[in-house]
Amino acid sequence: MQTVKAPPTRQEMRRAILRLLRNNGDKAYRPKEIARHLGYTDNDTYNLFRETLSDLATQHLVGREKGNRYTFRPRPKQLEGTLSVHPRGFGFVTVEGHAEDYFIPAHRMGTALDGDRVRIGLAARRRGDLKREAEVLEVLERRRTQTVGTFFRQGHFALVRPDDIRLVHDIYVPREAFHGARDGDKVLVSIDLFDDPHARPEGRVLQIIGRADDPNVRVLALALSMDVRTDFPKAVLDEAAALSDRIPRAEVARRLDLRKKRIFTIDPEDAKDFDDAIHIEKLENGNYEVGVHIADVSHYVRPGSALDEEAFRRSTSVYLVDRVVPMLPEKLSNGVCSLRPEEDKLTFSCIMEVTPRGKVVRYRIRESLIHSRQRFTYEEAQAIIEGRNRNHPLAGDVRLANRLAQTLTRKRLAAGSIDFDLPEVRVILDEAGHPVRIVRKERMAANRLIEEFMLLANRTVAEHIGKRKQAPPFVYRVHDQPDAEKISQLAAYIRAFGLRLDVKDGRVNPKQLNALLQDVKDTPQEPVIEEAALRAMAKAKYSTENIGHFGLGFPYYTHFTSPIRRYPDLMVHRLLKAYAAGEKKPDVAELQARCEHASERERAAVEAERESVKLKQVEYISDHVGETFDGVVSGVTGFGIFVELTDLLVEGMVHVRDLDDDYYEYDERTYTLVGLSTGTTFRLGDAVRVRVAAANLETREIDFVLAD
Repeated sequence: MQTVKAPPTRQEMRRAILRLLRNNGDKAYRPKEIARHLGYTDNDTYNLFRETLSDLATQHLVGREKGNRYTFRPRPKQLEGTLSVHPRGFGFVTVEGHAEDYFIPAHRMGTALDGDRVRIGLAARRRGDLKREAEVLEVLERRRTQTVGTFFRQGHFALVRPDDIRLVHDIYVPREAFHGARDGDKVLVSIDLFDDPHARPEGRVLQIIGRADDPNVRVLALALSMDVRTDFPKAVLDEAAALSDRIPRAEVARRLDLRKKRIFTIDPEDAKDFDDAIHIEKLENGNYEVGVHIADVSHYVRPGSALDEEAFRRSTSVYLVDRVVPMLPEKLSNGVCSLRPEEDKLTFSCIMEVTPRGKVVRYRIRESLIHSRQRFTYEEAQAIIEGRNRNHPLAGDVRLANRLAQTLTRKRLAAGSIDFDLPEVRVILDEAGHPVRIVRKERMAANRLIEEFMLLANRTVAEHIGKRKQAPPFVYRVHDQPDAEKISQLAAYIRAFGLRLDVKDGRVNPKQLNALLQDVKDTPQEPVIEEAALRAMAKAKYSTENIGHFGLGFPYYTHFTSPIRRYPDLMVHRLLKAYAAGEKKPDVAELQARCEHASERERAAVEAERESVKLKQVEYISDHVGETFDGVVSGVTGFGIFVELTDLLVEGMVHVRDLDDDYYEYDERTYTLVGLSTGTTFRLGDAVRVRVAAANLETREIDFVLAD
């Protein structure tokens, strides 16, 4: 039986038209040409397409030229966007809806700082320019109101040198605003005044964090510099302290009681905030009952409370290299809400009947009560999966769950889900916070088991709302198609490795990306290629507009399974409860604003987590200056070659100035450095052996020289 493809909605048409015109910004098309490109051939679809195209032109989202031709919208001479500053002083402004960024020279920056929302004026395009040049005309919103840096006293005043190298100005602090800071302290400093581009920003010391050379202070300072909130206000802690562990009888009576089920958790060894628990049973009809039980944070954290407002401001827990900065106070995250073993806990459950082929045939989403039988670490669950612990009372359940998880993985990948498996490292610290060892994290079958069950629950919950005929407002986890330019750059990049990625009209098939990742599996180039492919992807985010999830290949997806550490999951729980109770729909604009805030805080948290690991990697390498390591060439520029150490996943640079055996030229087409006399080449993916020459903790940069 042939499946009839549903006609596109007006919203889907808008996105498709804009994507086609944006990815072909130098071309103009007649309506029928656009329709043919997009496959809108039948009369009804074509008529809706013409209406949609006309609306886009009326709204000035596309341009209309002579001969009834349409093109990507013409650029005004003044635009508004967000500034990103390079450590060398220049910057780029990103404008929403524009495919390209705009280059801001250092002398055209005015008083703008990294992260500011600015109004820019465009310069005339010059032949050969890679980016359109512009200047900052006005700072519309100062996003940076404070930063972290090192305090240097200069007599009657002091300068604070920001840790964030994108803040290229030292902060001037007058004597009366030292507030006890001493030379060499790490401090949190305000940015109160910056209205003269020829002077420094002025501020006050807000907090003395500690001595700059203390390893623990370095991580805390880094987190604070990225606007990670580390301390809870007193009102929040007071509300948390007042919460009771006791579950009232009335609450037990109204919930689905699952305490007799064989429910268990699987988490990292050092985890204390247990968001999720599972159970699995084989049914008489041959199917499986799969229960995913999530901590019912929404029962304890009420809208409008101090706890809720602080959780929203944070929006996520931040997992730094040496500590967790939780979204909720420890009383909730590690206590009242955490699904600890042998304790009754309030949960929100998604209970699914799944066929042996991995299809969900029915489900229930209910407020529930559970009693976890066991807290497994990933290593303990893995031992059961591998048959090294057959006698545990729940061994059969774990093995059954693993078999189903393998089926779910195969089904998902066959449908086009991209299987990114980026290697991660764990930095082992001593009691003083100093790194003593760096080891690769192992992604085991036990990890995949939990991942697949969470994906299944998240997808089921999203479909529960999104597939309704008139779907109410909801919070989706969305992931757009990759940008055509970035995909083309990826295809060019991997050609230097002898690999191929077929790109057609700026589009790529997820199965092709999976094939690429499989081609480099278990090779020295694997982490480099995976990182490049990931950079080519759009960023996943939260939105009320469902555009599907490209990376997972899911038309409907949300985040339901981690409300202890992610605010959007808490929003999803509240919406599910509200719709089940027949309450009125929320304001979509307010819900979208909350989604955008959560997405922004997630990006900041990911960056803080990544940079905290990098800080300790550089600190570790600084103890090994002069030693040699194996690595892979991960990047080639006219300045030198970037090398990623194979075991430590640390990246540094071998500068051209240190390649003193020959005069080298850079071939941009093949990403290759070529020695003119010897013919020696350095290209992407080459295995090299390097010696550590220097490591700078302030800039988190590492210099290598070739060992041979």
